[in-house]
Amino acid sequence: MVNNGKATSFPNEIVSFFQQPSGRSLMIKGSPGTGKTTFALQLLEELADPDKSFYLTTRVSDDALYSQFPWLKDKEMRTRIVDSGRIFLKSLKSTEGAMDEVVETTSETPTLSSARDFLKSISDEPGPPTKVDRTRLSSLLERTRMPEIENTYDRVEYVLPEKTILVIDSIEGITHKYNVDAEVLITTLQKDLVENSHSDLILVLEKAEIPQLEYLVDGVLSLSMGELDGRRMRELQLVKLRATEIRQPGYLLTLQHGRFHCFEPFIPDYTHANGWEVKPDTDLHYSTGIPDLDVLLDGGFKKGSYNVVEIGPKVSNEEYHAMVIPILLNFMSQDRGIVAVLTGGNHAETTRAKLIPFMSEDHFDKYIRIADYFIGSTSKPYIMALGTRNKEEALKTWKENLASLRGEDNKPILDYTGFDTLEYLRGDTIAIKDLLNAVAKTKISQDLGLGIIKPGLKLTQEIMNMADTYMKIVDINKCPCIYGIKPKTMIYAIVTDPNKGYPHVRLVPIV
Repeated sequence: MVNNGKATSFPNEIVSFFQQPSGRSLMIKGSPGTGKTTFALQLLEELADPDKSFYLTTRVSDDALYSQFPWLKDKEMRTRIVDSGRIFLKSLKSTEGAMDEVVETTSETPTLSSARDFLKSISDEPGPPTKVDRTRLSSLLERTRMPEIENTYDRVEYVLPEKTILVIDSIEGITHKYNVDAEVLITTLQKDLVENSHSDLILVLEKAEIPQLEYLVDGVLSLSMGELDGRRMRELQLVKLRATEIRQPGYLLTLQHGRFHCFEPFIPDYTHANGWEVKPDTDLHYSTGIPDLDVLLDGGFKKGSYNVVEIGPKVSNEEYHAMVIPILLNFMSQDRGIVAVLTGGNHAETTRAKLIPFMSEDHFDKYIRIADYFIGSTSKPYIMALGTRNKEEALKTWKENLASLRGEDNKPILDYTGFDTLEYLRGDTIAIKDLLNAVAKTKISQDLGLGIIKPGLKLTQEIMNMADTYMKIVDINKCPCIYGIKPKTMIYAIVTDPNKGYPHVRLVPIV
């Protein structure tokens, strides 16, 4: 997969882990509500053949599963669900009846069995197993019958020599019902099914931490749910994946619409740049260029408003540009000007390089003016040279450029300010006065103000108080996320629009 900031079902590491020819076992742990069952069911749906994968549930009936996960009603998914409760009840009623069910669903014809034995006998190399190893299970069954496990062994054997993916949800459901030690049960399944029968096994634990069991399996992942600034956050941690390279140990995830999605690192992909698709304004709002953000703000940025974006300490330029670039593009693409004081570490040429793939160079040169306080003159039309010691001359240059951007029709402009640069150049006291003037002029002229603040600024609180909207961008496991402080919103992952490509982005709620 290309890591260009997409919402994907599972990390690449998980997919690679289960592509190994031999059997693999994966333990999923996490507190209630973290998405363990959703993960396991969706893993079967997307990575496994319907005829070679089974889900053994011990916690709820299959009817309850269909109620909680309506997408399981699909015929292919229904055939994978094994309700342990019904198997157990049938075994109590009649041992023979329970075994009849197994024979009905898993027995193979004598012809097929003979063919498998013949092929195995003439092979020079030992082929994949054709029968399930029951060595440890037989020892365990001497203490107690476990119809669910016996049934799943038979189902796995029916599929051999093809690989099977088996999910047991949960291990505690089996061990508590039959008073079996968890370590003994997991060792039995690992040796019989995974190592000797080449089956893939996924074990769901009801507890968040059982470290004494983790060494028994090939892989361990942990699902967690916490808070960030009073907002829900979900994460997946790859604790271990034997013989698989873990390039990223943690992923942000969401359970939107009852489906499991994790988020890849955000790396913009310019290879399919096809120009910018303008998002229309309303009578009262300027579109942000991001439809999902327009919805959150009830139409976009209000005309005559001042809006602030705070950048978290771990956020890279590429990550926060994922939101800023659509705003700039949408405003400029409607023949309106931008006057900009860039944040530290950004330069006029890099800004130009990020925007001209989606508009002509002439359009960029005409509709943006980037302040440069260190040069006294320039031949580039998009740069305002304000490095003169004569303040009146610098002010005259500023006003002339604004007048050029507004044109004869006195069009509104976007005042884009990186406050770390402004505070560094002017000092916090003067910077606050400049902000007051900018906010006042914006509201009178129906312009649009957009301020960017970074960690450590002295005027952060003053900016927050003056802002009409205040949003924060943070990095969670290399995925840029945004949430509103004014107005208050949940956390949203910023991802590339899968249909239109970068720089069009979508906001995916973390639920």
